[in-house]
Amino acid sequence: MTNLATIVGTSAQRNPAGIAIKMDDIEISFGALEMLSAKVAGLLASRGVKRGDRVALISPNLPQMPAIYYGILRYGAIVVPLNPLLKSREVAYHLTDSGATLAFAWEGVMGEVAGAAQETGTAIIPINAELMGLIAAAEPLSEVAAAEKDDTAVILYTSGTTGKPKGAELTHENLRSNAEVSVSLFSSQDGDVIFGGLPFFHIFGQTCALNSAVMAGATVTILPKFDPVKALEIIQRDKVTIFEGVPTMYIALLRTPGRENYDMSSLRLAASGGSPLPLEVLREFESTFGATMLEGYGLSETSPVITFNQMDGIRKPGSVGTAVTGAQLRVLDDAGNDVEPGTVGEIAVAGPYIMKGYWNNPEATAAAIPDGWFRTGDLGREDEDGVFFIVDRKKDMILRGGYNIYPREVEEVLYEHPAVAEAAVVGRADDVHGEEVYAAVSLKPAAEGAEDPEALAASIRDFVKERVAAYKYPRKVIIMDTLPKGPTGKILKREIVI
Repeated sequence: MTNLATIVGTSAQRNPAGIAIKMDDIEISFGALEMLSAKVAGLLASRGVKRGDRVALISPNLPQMPAIYYGILRYGAIVVPLNPLLKSREVAYHLTDSGATLAFAWEGVMGEVAGAAQETGTAIIPINAELMGLIAAAEPLSEVAAAEKDDTAVILYTSGTTGKPKGAELTHENLRSNAEVSVSLFSSQDGDVIFGGLPFFHIFGQTCALNSAVMAGATVTILPKFDPVKALEIIQRDKVTIFEGVPTMYIALLRTPGRENYDMSSLRLAASGGSPLPLEVLREFESTFGATMLEGYGLSETSPVITFNQMDGIRKPGSVGTAVTGAQLRVLDDAGNDVEPGTVGEIAVAGPYIMKGYWNNPEATAAAIPDGWFRTGDLGREDEDGVFFIVDRKKDMILRGGYNIYPREVEEVLYEHPAVAEAAVVGRADDVHGEEVYAAVSLKPAAEGAEDPEALAASIRDFVKERVAAYKYPRKVIIMDTLPKGPTGKILKREIVI
């Protein structure tokens, strides 16, 4: 039996009264989560859903969401998690592409979902106050549907930065084995409290927070929309032991006025992923909060974890660590040949965590996995100790006057400037050099309004100019109130206008 939903029953048998999901005063035990997921499966049966049907789940992190997620899997259907911030035309695209016959949709997004569902002929079950009554009245399905290793569990849509979003088919084995890796990496166990501020519709939060916590018998304390003050309150109130986030979350925690007034002593571990973590942020977080910070790397298509700095292994600040158990990594040149250690190339991955393929898109699958090795699109290098360093996204690399410029290298310097809170370096077309280097930054509270913005921007530019080769420094720096971000807090470079 490889159905991912069995992890709920296993933890429920071991500790039925243990708290699985918590949001403020709402608590759901493992025993209750098991029963609720069985009733969701029964609800699907009553609505005529068939095994293998796609069922969309459009919601922020809410207490009902895990029961729906595991209920869909338990029934033998496929979960299609969607970002609740999607607009109607985007929802319609995802429902059409996945062929979803039913959608569970949070009441707060019904304005965008209803029209899309009508257009695609998708039935809707609102996630509202009446839902729990509907679930309670359903006849529970005690059995968990059998699932083969290669059966699709979840279709997770990529962000679509290079075109229309593609649905990565993640199998029960992909997700189960990667959750096992996450449990091992973080030594998660009964009694741990994991911060659930990463959205569960995104693979980082889904695997490393939700699935790994349920597998380990730990508690996930959820926050539907990240807010640094609320996050600090939750850490103190619930005695969070493991915090998982993206770099912008850690920056926000460090920049929150009065953060020293909160008791963070329960924190033993912080895990960062989603985008490169600036070294300055890593050092400041560890010294401020007294927790070990581990950075890792992965993608939606890899379930996601493939490398991580590990507690009992080599830890190198600025790296994404070594390959996790089961993951095979190579660094390739443009011709697909392995490069020498220390040389930058594209990272390729094989092993049990690699997606089955892109849903109904064999051409994209063949392009991404031409020879059994998934091409990540990320540029990196492996050192002599087998430690990996991400240099940048392949498509983000800037080619200026024949020189390759990796934005992350310049961003690291920007983060060293005392006024800079967030930074993003982008390339823009240039008649003389082909591409030119530009930077957008937001400021730390103490720097806001302290200096003329134009003069400060010029001083930030000169600060970088003194520290990098002449062809690398940004010719223009703009100051923004905040940098545009996606649902996980990852900075969206494509939305920066310079």
